[in-house]
Amino acid sequence: MDRAQLADFLRRSRSRLAPADVGLPDGARRRTPGLRREEVAQLAGMSVDYYTRLEQARGPRPSAQLLGALARALRLTGDERDHLHHLAGQAPPRANGGGDGHVRPGLLLILDRLYDTPAQVTSDTGDVLAQNPMSAALLGDNTGYPPEDRNIIWRWFAVPGGRSRFHPAEHERLGRIHSAQLRAVVAARPDDTGAAALVRRLLAASPEFAAFWAEHDVAVRRGDTKTVLHPLVGAIEVSCEVMLSGDHRQRLVVYTARPGSESQARLDLLRVVGLQDLSRPEPGPDAPAATASEARPIAQGG
Repeated sequence: MDRAQLADFLRRSRSRLAPADVGLPDGARRRTPGLRREEVAQLAGMSVDYYTRLEQARGPRPSAQLLGALARALRLTGDERDHLHHLAGQAPPRANGGGDGHVRPGLLLILDRLYDTPAQVTSDTGDVLAQNPMSAALLGDNTGYPPEDRNIIWRWFAVPGGRSRFHPAEHERLGRIHSAQLRAVVAARPDDTGAAALVRRLLAASPEFAAFWAEHDVAVRRGDTKTVLHPLVGAIEVSCEVMLSGDHRQRLVVYTARPGSESQARLDLLRVVGLQDLSRPEPGPDAPAATASEARPIAQGG
């Protein structure tokens, strides 16, 4: 681990970003260009003290998970993300079919600007890669779950309560859509071991998924309408619009309600209420433990 070079790279990466670049308000006048340390720490979901020690070349070796969070917070390209890992003495993650979890900068740029609209970035196999605060408020904050439970399809079929925010009348339809989407991905990428492993886990855990999977329905999800049952503001009917990355392996999903509708009024109320305790899951027993104040799960846009 090259602490000095890591510290320099973090400082320079932070200095080139303006608050508006990451969806934050400008706030008071700044004496120096770039984000403040506390803003990077907030975006990455770690303590300010831990991040400060990294920039001062006196922090412990960051985990691969933390490096990924820093790469998203600093809006690093794939090459810059790999460089960050090398400086920290970690092997950079390698994409396997559906990707390595590093959100495309272009999708993050759009996500940052949707501060008043629920939106999130997912992989085509259902991994939640980034959420803005409104998405966390509407659908629940995925950063509090263990990494293996941040997959939408896995939570839908295998985690108790994983579909509780959606209207029961829509459960079968949405479950079939999840299965059909995953079937399309597996067919398109037969060598993707991650997607194949997810299917095996689902088949072993959920008879319902196994039944849908046996029907061999195939569909690429590009948009939908669903009803979210929010514990604070009630039922919200939302339209889901999907923007795909260039390779179609990541997607930005934006949730909107019909203008003038009761659902729109409830979304507006949710924007005022913001994140509440009911919006945040309790970390599971397998959630990675924070070291030296390293991790503090928060809702973040990247």
